[in-house]
Amino acid sequence: MSSSSESKNAGEGHVKRSISVRLIRHGESKNNEVYRDARRIYKGGTPDFDLDGWVQYVDDRRSADPGLSEIGRAQAERLARYLEPHLSNQASRPVRFVISPMRRTIETILPAVRALRRSDGGGGDGSDACSVMINGFYFESEGCHTREKVEPGMNADQIDASLLHPAGVTDASFVGFQSGEENGWYAHGTGPETRPESEERAAKFYMWMLEYLDQQLNEVEEQEAHDIFDAGVTLPGEEEERCHDRLAPRSRRRRTAIFVGHGDFMSLVLKRVVAGFGHAVEKDAVPHRSAFVHFNTGITELEYFGHGRFLMMSQNHLPHLTDPDGSCYVSGGSLKDGWSYLMPNDGFLDSEVDVAFSDEVLPHVKEQTEALRSLYLSRKGSMDAKEIKRNGPELTVVVKRGLQVVGCASLNDKTGRVSDVVVRPSARRSQVGQSLIEAVKEHARQSQIDKITAQSVTAEGKEFFEKMGFSSVDGDDDEGESDGAYSSQVFRMECKL
Repeated sequence: MSSSSESKNAGEGHVKRSISVRLIRHGESKNNEVYRDARRIYKGGTPDFDLDGWVQYVDDRRSADPGLSEIGRAQAERLARYLEPHLSNQASRPVRFVISPMRRTIETILPAVRALRRSDGGGGDGSDACSVMINGFYFESEGCHTREKVEPGMNADQIDASLLHPAGVTDASFVGFQSGEENGWYAHGTGPETRPESEERAAKFYMWMLEYLDQQLNEVEEQEAHDIFDAGVTLPGEEEERCHDRLAPRSRRRRTAIFVGHGDFMSLVLKRVVAGFGHAVEKDAVPHRSAFVHFNTGITELEYFGHGRFLMMSQNHLPHLTDPDGSCYVSGGSLKDGWSYLMPNDGFLDSEVDVAFSDEVLPHVKEQTEALRSLYLSRKGSMDAKEIKRNGPELTVVVKRGLQVVGCASLNDKTGRVSDVVVRPSARRSQVGQSLIEAVKEHARQSQIDKITAQSVTAEGKEFFEKMGFSSVDGDDDEGESDGAYSSQVFRMECKL
């Protein structure tokens, strides 16, 4: 990197305060155990899969709000043995826990909460070591139900009496209970939560999460908050500290927030962490195209800098299960655990055609069309900037599958020239090319253009246009230099409408 002032990072010298954030999935639940066993017994994912047997087995054993399995309890204890020294040495007080209202998440983190409070010392009850908040809308996708029948879930008093108070946690706060703390956290439900409803709730929780963290960052401006600082700066005396060492003491302990949740819903939240408010649901009732998978008690580490700005430091980390004795407890994060169900079937990926002026194309679409043209389009067949400026604005036509662009073309609304037609190679056996040209023709007719023109520098391109109803313009082929696989001619085509 150049040391000249012109090339210096624009952020050099600016203070970048952040909060350390952890997302932790619950330990293996009894339902996870049921699904794992059912998949093995009834040969899930194989041609011999017995769907009826699988459904009956699951229905007979599944619980609306299960606790941890034996493996899950072992995972929780090992998680506590890791988090206690890690947080005692590197996190300020109190460590802030935000926990789903479901039994398995609370059971997962209580051993760590107890360990932190015991280790805090000082002769008190250790309540200053951590704060516990139960968030009523941080539950798992689909909500709380038994055989499609809604269960209300526990209310605040029930969570206190059955889980928190026996563990010595008597000062928990409760937020987000949509029907009131006196009612169960899913008392508002009318059925199993649908995928669009889960996505909507993930957006709501993401917004809440940003506000929760931003309010803490605002403390720096409003009062002395010594635990929120620029962790990228090394002060005198910190030269020997190693960031990768999660257990060693730190000279300055940091503000830390830990969100204990669920595999699928955490994935929905993380998509918004990565994409911010630019995230969009691709299609109602269709599982998401991309997902973040977590093992049971897997940890994702983030840094939050305010105003929706995150760094993802690590994802699905299992420091407490990496030793030979702990590795036998790793569960819930592989394809054999059924995560591939999140991928939509090919039949759901129907094509959609969009038409817009080039300066109105959405950023994520523009990025993909430019990448397609750069990868697969000959520079000879592409319209240059001077020509675009001379002939007026271009229309961009794209074919998408979900949010993915698989083909694009340009149409000059003034001259009727079609250019920059490109289809991903893997989509060329489908109707993508035909969909592009049909959309171009339809717009041209609406614009009262009686003829559209195109040109190709390959025989393959010429053949494509002919199949789309274009014909060659006789005697108009231009001789040119050979360019590798491309023809030395420019084939000029037209189509009368």
